[in-house]
Amino acid sequence: MPEVPKTRRRRHLCRVKTFLRWTGRILAGLAVLLVVVVAGATAATWWTLPAREGRVALPGLGAAVGISLDAQGIPTVAAQSEADAWTALGWLHARDRMFQMDSMRRGASGRLSEIAGSSALRLDRYMRLLGLVPRAEADLPALPPEVRGAMEAYARGVNAWIAARGRFAAPEFLLLGAPEPWRPVDSLLWGKVMGLWLSGNWRTELDRARLAGLLPPERIEDLWPADTTPGRPDLPELVAGGPAPATTRAGVVAGDSRALDRLAAAIPRFPVDAPLPSMASNAWVVGGARSASGAPLLATDPHLGYQAPILWYLARIELPGGRVLSGATAPGVPGIVIGRNERIAWGFTTTHSDTQDLFVERLDGTDAYQTPDGPLPFVVREEVIRVRWSAPVTLRVRETRHGPVISDLDAPAGRADGTVLALAAANLAPGDTAAAGLLALNGARGLADARAAARLITSPSQNLMVAEAGGGIAMYLTGRIPVRRSGDGSLPVPGWDGRADWDGFIPFDRLPHVENPASGMIANANNRVVPPGHDAWLGRDWNGDWRFRRIGQMLGDAARHDVAGFAAMQADALSLFAAEVLPALRAAPRPAGSAGAAFDLLLRGWSGEMAAGLPQPVIFHGTMMRFGRAVLAGAGLAEDAARASPEFLRRVLTDPATGAAWCGAAGCGPMLAAALTAAVTELAAAHGNDPTAWRWGAVHPARFEHPLLRFVPGLGALTRIATPSPGDGETVNRAGLRPEAGGIFANVHGAGFRGVFDLSEPAGAFAIIATGQSGHPMSPHWSDQLGRWRDGALLRLGPAAGGPGGRINLVP
Repeated sequence: MPEVPKTRRRRHLCRVKTFLRWTGRILAGLAVLLVVVVAGATAATWWTLPAREGRVALPGLGAAVGISLDAQGIPTVAAQSEADAWTALGWLHARDRMFQMDSMRRGASGRLSEIAGSSALRLDRYMRLLGLVPRAEADLPALPPEVRGAMEAYARGVNAWIAARGRFAAPEFLLLGAPEPWRPVDSLLWGKVMGLWLSGNWRTELDRARLAGLLPPERIEDLWPADTTPGRPDLPELVAGGPAPATTRAGVVAGDSRALDRLAAAIPRFPVDAPLPSMASNAWVVGGARSASGAPLLATDPHLGYQAPILWYLARIELPGGRVLSGATAPGVPGIVIGRNERIAWGFTTTHSDTQDLFVERLDGTDAYQTPDGPLPFVVREEVIRVRWSAPVTLRVRETRHGPVISDLDAPAGRADGTVLALAAANLAPGDTAAAGLLALNGARGLADARAAARLITSPSQNLMVAEAGGGIAMYLTGRIPVRRSGDGSLPVPGWDGRADWDGFIPFDRLPHVENPASGMIANANNRVVPPGHDAWLGRDWNGDWRFRRIGQMLGDAARHDVAGFAAMQADALSLFAAEVLPALRAAPRPAGSAGAAFDLLLRGWSGEMAAGLPQPVIFHGTMMRFGRAVLAGAGLAEDAARASPEFLRRVLTDPATGAAWCGAAGCGPMLAAALTAAVTELAAAHGNDPTAWRWGAVHPARFEHPLLRFVPGLGALTRIATPSPGDGETVNRAGLRPEAGGIFANVHGAGFRGVFDLSEPAGAFAIIATGQSGHPMSPHWSDQLGRWRDGALLRLGPAAGGPGGRINLVP
């Protein structure tokens, strides 16, 4: 081969050097550009952090408002009028939680697809079909002028922040653009969303109908067992029980199971499209004779799905004349939602009344349906959903006299049998005055005022726990509960003949309220509240009463109670459900190997305590989940068709006849042993072969994730808030489970807010939230309450002396 000439080699080397030189320059330039972009993004994000000190001109104020921030960023607002207080609260909510507020508004309006793309389309279609926005727009003009004025004052504060900050209103808006102005009707949407979160009986009706062709009635009864427990000796004022309606409703065939399966898949489970435990809460109160301070003492902790930041925002508001409001506010709404004023304290638990029904409507042609008075045309509207990165989607919404046609989400032309399914829901009914009731509660002076406020709270159906400084205690039921012409509301019903229609709602005074019981204490933990013989039919399905009974035990353990004792009760992690089913587990055959060692741990005097430092809860829940799946699979049921609820498992494991029906003639012992063996094998792969080294807290992290950033690689992990946690779904310290890969039982549902209120002094307010006050991941208040919340501690919501966290003056 001829030798390459030297000149050619030199030219080649020169070209290589030039290429390398320019490549280096380009790479260096790209690196500099990347640094500049990252630095710019960081600087822009940092710029969205709100100032802790300053003087802000805020249009519409009647007088200056002082805001002192304590070390956790909790504000004390000193205002000269309620209107100014609500304006300041709106400004503070926007300052700290604007993206959370906008997300709530978008979710309620069916507009999440505008920012999230087609992944949110299923939820948007559902929300557009329910029509929360037009319903709120219809409710607003009918509210009293002072309530509309409060909404307008609040919106002024929100819009002042938006106008001043634009796309710097929160870090998320750097990419999304400035949020739209806030409207008073947007505040009503919060109540509409809560009405959906806290009611979902129609899904149970749908599930029962799906199973009607697969199981005999008695097995369906097992899956949703009726509460037949007699009255409680520990809390006689709130005994369980109550008669079924004289005429029960068998329901109608709502379509073939495949069609119902498709409909169930087309409708997201609210509030997020993921399996979550049912909504719940705790609240209890004692009178002065049972309180160390000599005045009533009230504890309350609502249970909802976790998010970062948590739903609640703590605040204290001082008004002229010694008026003081403090407790949990909800970004998007004026007023204290759960808390106290200088005279009363209040909290809520979900009643779980049945306020929804599915009606099977027969079509009459293509545009009408049958009624007792002849065919009626559907009320029709079109909704256009804008979808990011995709073409808009048009949704045709039809409504009947009972409500929106939800089966249109699966079969918009009607179902194969010539019917459609319509949803009747009390929380969708016109004339919702819940906002008026909440603001009236903020100004209540005693039990009579609280009762009048409860009458106005039309949605959702709740138990309102109240204590007054004068010594009175009470529990009032709120919300509109239908009067059914027949039946128990357990299955879809015919809509064409009127025999299953609603005849209005149960009058407020007929509901089972409780005032000043002789025992001096009242409690509720979503247990059945209708006493024996009561003529108000609230529903058929109730949560198990384990939390309620545990609260009763602890209230009975002390002659007098104080704030610290109530906080310790809220942190209690003993599961009476586990204690009830442990005998069945211990009676099962002992497996060999590591499973046998795990079995022995359950025998060693474990009481059912779901403490973070114990291994037994890991074994127990691993076994129960495996066992529940095996029992359902043995009946030919997939998990999406039925859930092995604690109520179902208790029935299977404590009633021999039911156990034999589901587990076979040999009983449930062999299935439990097999479930334990399989669970230990799976858990050992993730946590090691020694069950004694497993710890519940490590495999049961409480997890709070940003609703948008959790989907962004890298940012999801950076913004996630998590901590080991005790408890489970049946403990007073509620920590609802979601099983995940790697042997994790994530705590995703519980008390994001806890409060205890001592009526002996106006400053007797103690509270905690699970994350922090700020919705900004770079803020020191993004997660600074997490440790105290995990440990069951509370913060005093007293005056922020000197404002150690900052001071802001709002001026007209």
